Amino acid sequence: MALLSKKDTNLILDPLTDNNPITIQVLGICSALAITAELEASIVMAISVIFVMATGNVVISLMRDIIPSKIRIIAQLIVVATLVIIVDQVLKAYAYELSKTLGAFIGLIITNCIIMGRFEAFALANGPWRSFLDGIGNALGYGIILIIVGFFRELLGSGTLLGFPVLGDPITKTGLYATGYENNGFMIIPPAALIVVGIIIWVQRSRNPALVEEN
Repeated sequence: MALLSKKDTNLILDPLTDNNPITIQVLGICSALAITAELEASIVMAISVIFVMATGNVVISLMRDIIPSKIRIIAQLIVVATLVIIVDQVLKAYAYELSKTLGAFIGLIITNCIIMGRFEAFALANGPWRSFLDGIGNALGYGIILIIVGFFRELLGSGTLLGFPVLGDPITKTGLYATGYENNGFMIIPPAALIVVGIIIWVQRSRNPALVEEN
């Protein structure tokens, strides 16, 4: 018997493409604007959200029969806040400089509408295993967009990837800079993220015209 049924597989695959939280549902845009100037920060934020959403979905699913309806939002906030505190403390212990770079945006995972939306729409109505897969799928869909945006913003804005120069040295004019290339400073400011996300949406919908009709 297969570990994942077709429906279970779709829980992971659909948010990666045709139901992506950022490009299709247009959720989580704030963090896509704020922390994607560097690829490293984008990767860490993606991993953090994967942990919080997958774990949180399981916890909410396990508790769904004992959470009173009137306080379910409060219960969800307590679960996600606890998980975010764990992430924040781990980052401060093992990646302090990066935790300062991400700053308040790690804490704002608590109010990420993607996470709260999946708690409310899925975890409260499904078992732990399917809720886990749903959390993984949606968090991966969110994280992939962050990483793509972070890749292009750091590469074109700073000429580096993960802090390492990949286009040459702009000071000594080696590599690509020897041809007269200059870093595009616009790419490291937040509006550039909207442009990159817009291009991703355009490419995605050009490849699948049905998405235009559905939305």
